Amino acid sequence: MNTSVKPPVWFWVVSVIALLWNLFGVMNYLNQAFNQVALLETMDQAQREAFEGIPAWATAAFAIAVFSGTLASIGLLLRKKWAHPLFIISLIAAVAQFIHWLFISNAVEAFGPSTYGMPVVVILVGIFFIFFAKKGIEKGWLK
Repeated sequence: MNTSVKPPVWFWVVSVIALLWNLFGVMNYLNQAFNQVALLETMDQAQREAFEGIPAWATAAFAIAVFSGTLASIGLLLRKKWAHPLFIISLIAAVAQFIHWLFISNAVEAFGPSTYGMPVVVILVGIFFIFFAKKGIEKGWLK
């Protein structure tokens, strides 16, 4: 007998928000990867140097973070428990990317202290999605 617990409406709302959040991240990644000339034109010299100094591993971490987060969000909407480990991978990759951006590169000097804002928000949202997926597994909403 395979019984399924129906998730509440707010589960679906949060799952759609998770998907939109991660699709926004994908859009930012694709913009950074394929629209570099336009981005660089809006920056001063110090900002250009920080942006151009991003190593391949940090760019790969960005890609892994946003694409695994998007797949995890789709997993929530499909009610699959594999969403949970994908959210963990997404957060680990995001942290790796932010370690470079905030502590290895000169991004904070180039862009100012507000550079810390988005990484903090992304990490907090990532932690929330991990716990949300875990709760979905515990409640039987994700199989």
